[in-house]
Amino acid sequence: MSEPILTVNHLVKTFGKNEVLKDIDFSVRPGDVTSIIGSSGSGKSTLLRCINLLETPTSGQILYHGDDITKKGFSVSGYRAKVGMVFQSFNLFNNMTALDNCVIGQKKVLRRGQSEAKEKALFYLDKVGMAPYINAKPKQLSGGQKQRVAIARALAMEPEILLFDEPTSALDPQMVGDVLEVMSALAKEGLTMLIVTHEMAFARDVSSEIVFMKDGVIWEQGAPEQIMERPEREETKDFLARFTNR
Repeated sequence: MSEPILTVNHLVKTFGKNEVLKDIDFSVRPGDVTSIIGSSGSGKSTLLRCINLLETPTSGQILYHGDDITKKGFSVSGYRAKVGMVFQSFNLFNNMTALDNCVIGQKKVLRRGQSEAKEKALFYLDKVGMAPYINAKPKQLSGGQKQRVAIARALAMEPEILLFDEPTSALDPQMVGDVLEVMSALAKEGLTMLIVTHEMAFARDVSSEIVFMKDGVIWEQGAPEQIMERPEREETKDFLARFTNR
């Protein structure tokens, strides 16, 4: 079995007296598609934000190829180039075209030249079906199109793992399918992904592992068929009952 890319050990995150994450342990290996499910407020997005160091863990470890990312002197910008993130609110630069949104990070972080960065950007925009819109600015795009540009921007950095924080939650229902289709294709290509999602059918069909969180704790994790069809914990059963007819 291959060595993990990411290992989370005893992770705790508190905001004041509110303990949002409580002793979280799990790992992500190359090619894994791990979906994190659970009710709003269960700590899913905070976990992702800690992994990307948008939030500083209170205690515990997050290891990237064995290196503790919270250690002093660790290169956060270099790490984020390898561990990309797609946000629910797109986070595009509104004054830039779709193409320029996908070029700028490559130039600033990876120090790629303009021609190479543009070539990569065009390749990944085409991959997510946005080639006809390379000169459009975000205000000219639908929510689903913006999210596909955001995915292309993350892919253009050629990360080792991509984090998705509820990537469809800000979209109209008819646009959700387009974004999930792009993500499904990436999973089939073997991209390592860690996804916070409320899309249960997608999690069941695309994931190699599902993690169920409640109250800042991982209650259960395992293969999709085990979690979805044969959950062991009553908390998991109660949560899934809201999404199924079982």
